Amino acid sequence: MGNLVNSLRITVVRFNGKNGFMRSSHLTLSFVFALFPFCLFALSLAGVLSPQAQVDDIIDFAIGAWPDAIAGPIESELRAVLQAGSSTLTLGAVLAIVFASNGVDAIRLVITDAYRDTDPRPFWKVRALAILFVIAGSALFTAAGVVSVVVPVVIHFFDDLVPWLDQSILSNDEFRQGVIFAVTSFFLFACHRWLPGVPHKARSLWPGILLCLGLWFVASKVFTFYISSFSTYSVTYAGLAGIMSALVYLYLMSAIFVLGAEFNGQLMDEARSRGETV
Repeated sequence: MGNLVNSLRITVVRFNGKNGFMRSSHLTLSFVFALFPFCLFALSLAGVLSPQAQVDDIIDFAIGAWPDAIAGPIESELRAVLQAGSSTLTLGAVLAIVFASNGVDAIRLVITDAYRDTDPRPFWKVRALAILFVIAGSALFTAAGVVSVVVPVVIHFFDDLVPWLDQSILSNDEFRQGVIFAVTSFFLFACHRWLPGVPHKARSLWPGILLCLGLWFVASKVFTFYISSFSTYSVTYAGLAGIMSALVYLYLMSAIFVLGAEFNGQLMDEARSRGETV
């Protein structure tokens, strides 16, 4: 345990020394530009796979785990964009894939730099991988959203046969939160496992992933409390207060992601110094 704490301390120093805050800004901006194209494509894909797909269900699943004070401004803009968009795969949806892939590539760069790797793959292969991540992520996103909605409905349908199911975790909002957590965990693992050009063992990836998940949860609670109790954004930014709060929140989440990747990188460096393979 003491070694992990010391490694974390070195990671914080390493984060600051490698311009971690600047890289977090780049990741935040890339995510903002990728968010709307990704949701547009996900809606188009959902429209093809399921004509009954609802905009509200997609939005609720996409940002349902975000604090209400942060999700509000983004939700309103997403709703406007998605309701004005098409539910069929069009040229616009194809372009949305390309734009959303830029966010995936930004994640790849952060992880590769944190692991001190050099990506040997050519540009076309890296871009193809980013596009594949967007398409696969949209499919997983749509499937998980359907599961989070359908399972509670099915449980309620069988309420008369198995009454206790209606009171179980499968029938309430906790189930949706569990699905979101599972998808988020898999997304982080997929990014760390398959985006870098140099593969690493799974056991070398989980420390940073778990640190990221834990800090995301704590930071969300703390930032929500700050926004509701002490924030003066409404005075400083007036009508832009909601957007500024969302940007600061996304920046905080990006910084934690970079820190998690750097934590893995530090542990890998220590393992290499001991002659271990990572």
